[in-house]
Amino acid sequence: MPDTIALVGSETLMGRELRDLLSSNSFGAEVRLIATAEEPGGALSLHKGEPAIVLQLDQIALADADLMILAGDQASTRSALELAHGTPAIDLSYAAEDDPRSRLRAPMVEPHDFRVAPDAIQSIAHPAAIAMALLLNRLEAEFKIQRWVVHIFEPASERGAAGIQELQEQTVSLLSFKPMPKKVFDSQLSYSLLAQLGEEAEVQLEHLEARIEKHLATLLQNAAIGPMPSIRLIQAPVFHGYSFSAWIEFAGETPSRAALEALLATDQISVGEPPNNVAIAGQDGISVGAISRDRNHAKAMWLWVAADNLRLAAQNAMLVAQEVL
Repeated sequence: MPDTIALVGSETLMGRELRDLLSSNSFGAEVRLIATAEEPGGALSLHKGEPAIVLQLDQIALADADLMILAGDQASTRSALELAHGTPAIDLSYAAEDDPRSRLRAPMVEPHDFRVAPDAIQSIAHPAAIAMALLLNRLEAEFKIQRWVVHIFEPASERGAAGIQELQEQTVSLLSFKPMPKKVFDSQLSYSLLAQLGEEAEVQLEHLEARIEKHLATLLQNAAIGPMPSIRLIQAPVFHGYSFSAWIEFAGETPSRAALEALLATDQISVGEPPNNVAIAGQDGISVGAISRDRNHAKAMWLWVAADNLRLAAQNAMLVAQEVL
């Protein structure tokens, strides 16, 4: 019999991204679609082009699953872990990141022999941390980095469907001269770049920034590379996809633009025209472009990076799933 994957939060943005990858997976697992804790079961959906019922989150739905992939909200993750204690789990909600059983994972940037205990909760690293670790991993293969600074532009989709809907509604309301909703961001995100959200925002940027730093520090330590960058997280008025402006100072010889392009071009990193968050949607890995020397610092270079936040996290979850099954 094929292995069974219980996908909790199958209708969320992350859940749908995972379903897209699972539809073309090479290990032939059966996928069981499961709602979040707040959603009723019984809804009709599509998987692999066929009708599928989304089950209610309970012990029956999780019974006999070989693996749980937790792509819903944090409450759903905590419920699933309690209902199916001992079942191998991959967490994309960050709910279990501080659990003693949790181990941070990002196979795209881990050493080939990196493994965790089979009973661990495998928490997928933040996609912004994965993107920066991918970049540094390639650069450090040939050049020594003295220091680097990164501005991270976060999309509304990191707040799920509610974030996308609020940005859309804010834009429509603004153009219609109507009051705009501010439940998710507690501030006007439409047509704005925000370094800080409103006091009543569901999640504050400084908390997200701290999570990215913590996850990146762990990934760099696991891969034995460094140094840590100084980062600044900015909420951008875009629906989807991360953008990064990276300033990198080299300790030794400063590479040319051509040398950097040749080094970075791999299966996981595309190099070419300046990437943007729209064009990167649905693409694997990260994209790098607009590489230029800092006119005021001969040993520093500027790089512009883009990544599909949902795809990058889902890719790493799939790589972990292939280890487990």
